[in-house]
Amino acid sequence: MRRRLRELGAFGVVGGIAFVVDVGLFQLLYGHLDVGAVTSKTLATLVSMSVAFLGHRNWAFADRDKTTIRRSFTLFAAINLAALALGAAIIWFVRYPLDQESLLIIQIANIGSIGLNSVLRYLAYRRWVFPAIGPEPGAPVAPAEPDGAEPARTPGTI
Repeated sequence: MRRRLRELGAFGVVGGIAFVVDVGLFQLLYGHLDVGAVTSKTLATLVSMSVAFLGHRNWAFADRDKTTIRRSFTLFAAINLAALALGAAIIWFVRYPLDQESLLIIQIANIGSIGLNSVLRYLAYRRWVFPAIGPEPGAPVAPAEPDGAEPARTPGTI
């Protein structure tokens, strides 16, 4: 349990840093440099995604399996591209079909999309990007067979 809390805490800190990068860059691009809303969201997410990968790999999930960097970054990027698509779709929906032009309203939608995506990312990172090295602490372990005993068979198996 302590390990999970430490992992969640580190995930939160790394996510907080990436959040500041994402929101700050979005604010700069959309609010001050007149870059389009969806383009601003895309660029901000790509930069914050890179910051997050480094933090998660080297700190938040440092005690989990470190597969090759190519494999882990590819999975990380795929998960984040799916999150980017969801975030951009939320921004697009608020900006265009709902016809909201207010920076405040669009930024609220942006922050909401980040919150939703954070939950989805944490679950996906633990499962696919940074898998457990062995059985999870506290996970049920199959009982060992006594020396010389045959493993139990289900009816109909050889």
